[in-house]
Amino acid sequence: MSIEFAALTDFLIKSKKQTYASHGDEAVVRSFLNGSKQLEIRSGDYLYRDIYFGFSFFAGQEMIEYQDRPIWSMVYSGGITVPNASRETTVHLYSFLRDALRAVDGESPYRGPQSFQANAYLYQNEVSGTFERFTGYESIQANDVKMYELTYSGGMIL
Repeated sequence: MSIEFAALTDFLIKSKKQTYASHGDEAVVRSFLNGSKQLEIRSGDYLYRDIYFGFSFFAGQEMIEYQDRPIWSMVYSGGITVPNASRETTVHLYSFLRDALRAVDGESPYRGPQSFQANAYLYQNEVSGTFERFTGYESIQANDVKMYELTYSGGMIL
């Protein structure tokens, strides 16, 4: 099996931008795991799937298949860090998060860019490793108060 790295990266970025980052939970397809949300995109030989549980705190896994074989995966968990945050605050934070995630690039196609700011919110993303094996941490601050955090890790699973 021959996988072209550039095509795989392009597919991952396109998939991330066209699922949660653009449509949130509205992009959900039918899931077979109770209580989960599942997002999918298929293009040619590639399938992207993101399955997660929760809302204020959530955990999930993204996966890419090539020719019906899993080749890449990333696990993540995190959420709102402010105790008793209102639903309105949570919705605003996740709207900002989706804005940041749409700014994903080919250099670090795992989550959002290294830094992204709009109004009072500041998104920061630190990642180490390579596409084959990586770990990362993202956070959102508002007025110097951490409002959200998430850790993630993954890589190729050939």
